[in-house]
Amino acid sequence: MEQLKKRPLFNPNGDIQVQKRKMIGGNTTNLNDFNNMKYTWVSGWYRQAMNNFWIPEEINLGVDIKDYRNLPKAEKRAYDKILSFLIFLDSIQTANLPGISEYITANEVNLCLSIQAFQEAVHSQSYSYMLDTICEPQERNEVLYQWKEDEHLLARNEFIGNLYNAFQTEKSMEMLVKTIVANYILEGIYFYSGFMFFYNLGRNQLMPGSVQEIRYINRDESTHLWLFRNILIELKKEQPDLFTEQYIDEYRSMIKEGCEQEIKWGHYVIGDDVQGLNGEMITDYVQYLGNLRCTNLGFAPIYEGHETEPESMRWVSQYSNANAIKTDFFEARSTAYAKSSALVDDL
Repeated sequence: MEQLKKRPLFNPNGDIQVQKRKMIGGNTTNLNDFNNMKYTWVSGWYRQAMNNFWIPEEINLGVDIKDYRNLPKAEKRAYDKILSFLIFLDSIQTANLPGISEYITANEVNLCLSIQAFQEAVHSQSYSYMLDTICEPQERNEVLYQWKEDEHLLARNEFIGNLYNAFQTEKSMEMLVKTIVANYILEGIYFYSGFMFFYNLGRNQLMPGSVQEIRYINRDESTHLWLFRNILIELKKEQPDLFTEQYIDEYRSMIKEGCEQEIKWGHYVIGDDVQGLNGEMITDYVQYLGNLRCTNLGFAPIYEGHETEPESMRWVSQYSNANAIKTDFFEARSTAYAKSSALVDDL
């Protein structure tokens, strides 16, 4: 396997011609030139990501404090466990992205990864704000470290964590692409499935502040998903030897394994006990997400008969639009920072 070389930070002999720029294995100067980009889609992505700026504490959680104490047992259990998993995902993303960036030799793409790492840190701050507001200190710690006691949650963390750790010890092009696919799974299946539970709370008129926090996080994550989709598409063009039929089968298998893990997890934490959701709905939605993620990369779908959004889950897309709510739940002022729609959210 071809080994990767870490990009030098200072490289006076780097290529300055845009046409010579490569996603990996290039000879970059690391100069950030916003007027000369090989990957022109970065310009729209950058502006969208910057316009998405938000502050977690600006969302009022007053109603959530009361709702949390009165949540039905099934909803309370699912809230704690799913939030614990999301906290882990954003935490590991914040730590993992700089490791990927060390081997990306397109400086404009590294700008995007830097913004993403910042946003993942904001998401971690958001979850901390939610826990600090609605939980007692002991409850907060129990949610944060549920994976210490819950073998199901530990297994979820191990699956994605081991994929990321593999790149720490094997610095090959193949392993980098697999790590990027793992990011794509995390952003496009795990996050989206987890957010779905919170939107169901919103349908049931519960935890409105938490729902709005998730909306803003979801808005960021849709741009992160779009970023990793585009990185993989560019790599398909530049490194076709890493996208042979055999490799594509491996990537599809990774996506399917991620879906199967998510379905198993959803049945465990939600099952048929949460009002408005059941195991069949969870399965249908996750299988649809898996197919969508595959087809957006030009891969064949992995689940027959799940190519379109399930009728029973159409409400998820409506709730996920952060800008659909022009004011927050308690104050008559705008909470939607985005000023542009540079990206079409078809993911």
